[in-house]
Amino acid sequence: MLAKMEENNQWREAGLKRKYPEDRERMRGGVGERGDEDRNRGREAGEQGEGKRGGAGGRGSRGGRGGGEGGGAKKRLDALSVGYFRRVGERLSEGFTEDEERVLFVENVLTEVKGQAALVAMDVTGSVTLQRLLPLASPGQVGEVLAELGGESGSDFKTVSCDKCGGHVLESALRQMPRWRQKSSSEEEKTATTEGDSETEGEDCGILEAQVLSLCHVVMEHCAEFIRHTHGSHVARTLIHVLAGCLGPARTDTARPGTHTHTRTQLSKHTHTHNNLTVYFVPGVKDRNVTTQLTYFEAPTSFWWELKTLSTSLMDNVNVCVTDAVASTVFQTMLTVCHRNRPKLCKLLTKGIVEYLTSLSSAPGVSPLLVFLKDQASSRLIEIVLQLSHKALLRDLYKNHLQGQLVTLAIHPIANFPIQRLTAASTNYKVFLKVFDELAEGLEAILAAGHMGVIVQLTDSCAEREEKQGEMMQRLLNAFHCAEPASRHTACLPLFLSLLTHEVYYSSEAAEGNTQTERPLSSICYHGSRLVQSLAKFKDRSLLLNSLRSLTPADHLTLGTDQSGSHVLQLLVTSSSDKGRGKILRRLEGQYVQMACSRYGSRVLEAVWNSATVPQRQSIAKELVPCETQLRSGQFSRHVWAKFALTHFVKRRAQWQEVQTGESKKRKLFSDILE
Repeated sequence: MLAKMEENNQWREAGLKRKYPEDRERMRGGVGERGDEDRNRGREAGEQGEGKRGGAGGRGSRGGRGGGEGGGAKKRLDALSVGYFRRVGERLSEGFTEDEERVLFVENVLTEVKGQAALVAMDVTGSVTLQRLLPLASPGQVGEVLAELGGESGSDFKTVSCDKCGGHVLESALRQMPRWRQKSSSEEEKTATTEGDSETEGEDCGILEAQVLSLCHVVMEHCAEFIRHTHGSHVARTLIHVLAGCLGPARTDTARPGTHTHTRTQLSKHTHTHNNLTVYFVPGVKDRNVTTQLTYFEAPTSFWWELKTLSTSLMDNVNVCVTDAVASTVFQTMLTVCHRNRPKLCKLLTKGIVEYLTSLSSAPGVSPLLVFLKDQASSRLIEIVLQLSHKALLRDLYKNHLQGQLVTLAIHPIANFPIQRLTAASTNYKVFLKVFDELAEGLEAILAAGHMGVIVQLTDSCAEREEKQGEMMQRLLNAFHCAEPASRHTACLPLFLSLLTHEVYYSSEAAEGNTQTERPLSSICYHGSRLVQSLAKFKDRSLLLNSLRSLTPADHLTLGTDQSGSHVLQLLVTSSSDKGRGKILRRLEGQYVQMACSRYGSRVLEAVWNSATVPQRQSIAKELVPCETQLRSGQFSRHVWAKFALTHFVKRRAQWQEVQTGESKKRKLFSDILE
């Protein structure tokens, strides 16, 4: 292949001829100007490969060879071809200074790929090279590659899609669909010289669209096999995105083949008893319920019809989608993309899934949905269904299948995740009131199970439903054993942050004792921070603020410099009134320098500064200025010094005060507009 490539690599417009090898070497666009060293390395690799393979085939052989005499093994590229594509990859890494050079390079490489595209795509080195090359190719060239990968009838798409290397190439080709209206420079020249030949122009522009439709038909024909296959399912998911006119994030090279980005953290249960008192502790592991960002583009009209037909094929295989973890992700993708662009179709799909799940036989008096909620694969699909369901469907699900079972499901290691989605989805509907009442009754049991995601989501929902905020706070006070006597209310913040009951946190011997032992703030955990941040959004935050003001200055510093606690202090300070903020800042006096030198404390201090009044800023500046040398040399504090303009505070205080007053007025004006 390398020998033929050296013959074909020439600049057409420069008029290079094959009889001038020295000029070809200087200006070739196929493998780059690598010199004799690279050519010799390629020859040595080819000769070494031939020696290992018993000398079968020539150095310039274009095809692959079987793995044995019987020819039963998978065909592979010869060593010389692998070396060529490796050097193509190196040339791509160098980049191109001119578009003309890039266009010719891509054209030359694709010429060498022609006739053996499937073999190249299913080779590790060839696959990586094609994935990097296709974004540089024109839509017409991408369509031609797809046409060869699919074969005359398109049936070969299945083989390539289900290959661990070929699947990535098909995904890369599909991801070029947003450029389907774009023309390459060569196509523009062709159009200019053949003006009026609309048939040829339409063929050039529509080849990529036609090949995507061909792939779609193959996926629908072999739907069950595609969606259950580790690699084929990824191609199906990318195809769904493209048909819906959107693109999700590309798979990274670091992800293992077959892994799925839809993951969720299962919190281990860390509970123990202390003098017959429950301790709630959840490891500081963050949730990974991150919404996938989609990029939208204008898709061809034909894609909308194909998307509906493909969704019908998925519904025909719904039994596979709800039981197979890989197939489930394909259906989740379909629901997600339809939710925005095809809401009516999404509504039909969610309703169809629920009807299928609830139609299956189960034990008398037990809804079959309860079984699927506890299954690893089907519960993920049900999560998406609950998240995207409309009011009537949510009401029906709760009334006929989930009523009276929420606490049992909330303490289940798998089913608690769909319950979180149900709580979030029902927040703005009347059914939430029933969901709240049921979950609130089992609050301590859920806390003991360590499923803080359910508690945090319930609190988040209450932040939007004012009528349930008081009851939620009282339930939490009871669960952490600080409701009675009233003197324990001031301890609620440390208890919530550490997820420990009052007796355990203060190590009291008597559960009913009123004595509160002083203890420095500690054991701040991620979900405790999330809980307090949700409570801070309640209309009445007096308990939290009173508890915060009862902490010692050292505790305020601990809270402000902790990775999780800093978010709590920032929210409580910035959301307070000027008077309330002043009370908190007085507790922070003497701690500003240490906070400024902290990675997390410096961020809190900047947020406090932005929300503070001018007199409050002056108070902070007076404390920071004497430590100028320390602040200006610190990794984090130097940013504080610069953003607070403390140099001007020292030298031109009147001007500094005037600037700060103007900034304060602007922030207040913008705040009023946003409200």
